[in-house]
Amino acid sequence: MTTQNTPEDTAVQLRTRLRKLRAELPEDQRSRGGLLMRARLFTWLNVARDEAVRAGRPAPATVAAFWPMQDEPDLRPLLEQWTDNGVTVALPVVRERNAPLVFLPWTPDAELRAGPYGIQEPVHGAEVLPDVLLVPTLGYTESGDRLGYGGGYYDRTLAALRDRGQAFITIGVAWSCGELDPGYLPAAHDFRLDAVITPDGWVPHAPQQAPGQGGATLHTYTLR
Repeated sequence: MTTQNTPEDTAVQLRTRLRKLRAELPEDQRSRGGLLMRARLFTWLNVARDEAVRAGRPAPATVAAFWPMQDEPDLRPLLEQWTDNGVTVALPVVRERNAPLVFLPWTPDAELRAGPYGIQEPVHGAEVLPDVLLVPTLGYTESGDRLGYGGGYYDRTLAALRDRGQAFITIGVAWSCGELDPGYLPAAHDFRLDAVITPDGWVPHAPQQAPGQGGATLHTYTLR
């Protein structure tokens, strides 16, 4: 059966089903899964930075992460590790509805406030351009297609960064229960991710290239 993510099909029902699945994850599975994802991301970035230095390329220095909403994987302990290791961590800020996100730097002592959707956002700091974006992902395919929450913020943001000439790697962060059936077809505006990290590992595999050289492609021209 083919599932098409358009207003005419069952996208709303699909999102509802995926939200229910992740809400039902046992706490021990949620805790262990979060730990596994944080460990794999920490290792991946270390390797990516080392490989870039050896190849004479700029190492990824700025990671755009996200503050978790209910039932999303919690990466906050990893964000603290990264800042301790000299990585610039940024969080998304909604400055205008239905517009691309901007990213402001975050540290463990940064002042935060709830944005338009109730998600914590940095209050101060100059806008930064990320080398790596961790993208909250509700559903995903083996090819890196992403089903978000329907607001289109990340697709607009990734397209805007591409149009500015920014080189970046996109990594979806999802629970394993978010895997979509093989017949799922992304919407025309959906931005394909370079990879997805789940508690079970990388899908389809860990990004191997420098920012901007991976497989993320805009099919044409979808908060989360």
